[in-house]
Amino acid sequence: MSEVRTARTYNQNHVPREYTPGRRRVSIYVSWSYPAEAGRNPAELDNRFSTMTEVRRVAWPAYEDPKWSDPLQFQQGIAGSLELFFWAWVPFQQFVEEVTGHPVPVYQRIDQAGFRTPLDERVLADTDTLFVFGLDHMVTGQEARPEEVEALRAFLGREDACLVLGPHHDVGASDDLAVRDVEYHHHGDRLVPRQQRFATYVRGLMQGLAVPVENRYGLRPAVRAKNEIAPLSTVRDLDAKGWLEGVTNFNFHMHLPHYAVTTDEPEVIHVLARQPIDTSRPHPFTEAGNTEFNMFLWMPPSGERAGDVLLADSTIFSSLFGGDESLRRFWRNLVTR
Repeated sequence: MSEVRTARTYNQNHVPREYTPGRRRVSIYVSWSYPAEAGRNPAELDNRFSTMTEVRRVAWPAYEDPKWSDPLQFQQGIAGSLELFFWAWVPFQQFVEEVTGHPVPVYQRIDQAGFRTPLDERVLADTDTLFVFGLDHMVTGQEARPEEVEALRAFLGREDACLVLGPHHDVGASDDLAVRDVEYHHHGDRLVPRQQRFATYVRGLMQGLAVPVENRYGLRPAVRAKNEIAPLSTVRDLDAKGWLEGVTNFNFHMHLPHYAVTTDEPEVIHVLARQPIDTSRPHPFTEAGNTEFNMFLWMPPSGERAGDVLLADSTIFSSLFGGDESLRRFWRNLVTR
């Protein structure tokens, strides 16, 4: 196995962080293969990220500054849109460093140069709260290895450990093209294809760790003003650790996953927050009678697992989709509880 390299972070001088009581060490693990995502054929309509040129066209004139639009300064293919993720995570990284005193490294499963970083003790030994962002398209085949599941199981044996899983949306799972088209017009994002299925890697972790959740759909949340997301429906009496203390809403994103619970045992996992759906746009999920989707979930410690497992979409931690004091309070709660 190749040696774990220095992580991609706004602080390129990241060094191992010593454990200090009350100062949690936070890491981000992105489950994609950067080369596999960047190397997707733009002629393929489905299951790929947009090129930067497509982003500029759809979001015009937001990215017409030369730092984004000049091909001599910024890549204009799919790799360019991948680089936007790193820019957008920086405010979250900076906020967490201010709160905890530790820089926040971003590890990639396979990085730009083809170096592989498995999720093992070399990452986990330096981490108290781990975010796993499930942004790998299923077609790239990022499978969780048994030894990675075992490493995470050992990590969660620590009482202070917290694992935040963020499998992204699953748009267009149906074989019916008409259903895919309905889903597309529901979320309304011209940059998302009729089929865009994510998170093989995180699904594998969830299966191995017995996390009874499946990411489904890409649902457009209701708003109370232009692109201002409607407040969450919260279940405060189940929130024993105060994850949502002082939190009323997250940030707006056009297509968020429903985290469907796949167990009938109510004590295993708690749905702490649901998000109202924009019901003015038809979708199979709302046509079945649903008006909200599961947005934030918590698996309390149980048995040999002393740590917490949370589920929250990666867009909640991206500045591409805005934020306010409620969102920053949520960030603070996650890295201090």
